[in-house]
Amino acid sequence: MNTVAALAFLGLVLLSVAGWLWGPAWWRARRRARVQRQPFPRAWRRILRRRMPAFALLPPDIQQRIKKIAQILIAEKPFIGCAGVRINDEMRVLVAAQAALLLLGGRGGYYRNLRQVLIYPGAFVVDRIGSDAAGLAQESRRVLAGESWQEGQVILSWDDVLAGAADPGDGRNVVIHEFAHQLDQDHGRANGAPWLGRHGDYGRWSAVLGHEYAQLQQRLARGEGGLIDPYAATDAAEFFAVVSELFFEQPAALAQAHPELHAELAAYYGVDPRLW
Repeated sequence: MNTVAALAFLGLVLLSVAGWLWGPAWWRARRRARVQRQPFPRAWRRILRRRMPAFALLPPDIQQRIKKIAQILIAEKPFIGCAGVRINDEMRVLVAAQAALLLLGGRGGYYRNLRQVLIYPGAFVVDRIGSDAAGLAQESRRVLAGESWQEGQVILSWDDVLAGAADPGDGRNVVIHEFAHQLDQDHGRANGAPWLGRHGDYGRWSAVLGHEYAQLQQRLARGEGGLIDPYAATDAAEFFAVVSELFFEQPAALAQAHPELHAELAAYYGVDPRLW
């Protein structure tokens, strides 16, 4: 093989490798751009006006970004009805629009690991088998409004999805909560420390959220209340999900009561809902 032929062969190999490495990402970006060029359907806008009253109060640029993100989520994520639920556009749009809030700052890659969104009509029962302190098998039963699995599923109660969208100021939103777990699970088990990026300051994140988490546990031990729901004291993952709900639904109250926590979440999510 002469030099020219060898160089040509090497070039073909390099092109093949580049295509294998970058091809899927290129096609995905192209497909997403095509989806986002489509107008947001009028029927979907009516759903947001009727079911998500806070949407109309958002700045126009935020509304537009939410709609574009929601279009991608609806196009890419399968929605599956459970216990007799028939999936419709209202369900897709309302879940996707609320989940889009967490991606406004560019985090999460459209929930890259999420494979399915399962919707039950209302709260659902989950049976689990674990072990107690002695290592003996122990069954537990819980009634849940939502759940997020590391394997790529989010499970939601439709009643609670509706309630969360209807009251944007109560600090409770099952979609925000479970999709925050998805962000936390993006690079492994949920532990309250989502991927902060290559240059993320994990030391500061751990110091701020760890301190706030410990303070919450101490307040509860003393029988004291506060802005943060006691459920956040379950573990670090639940703490992150609960304070994410507060960040988007009661940002001013969170900033006043826990300024460092609010600042850390604002840096992570890349937005400040107080300005909306």
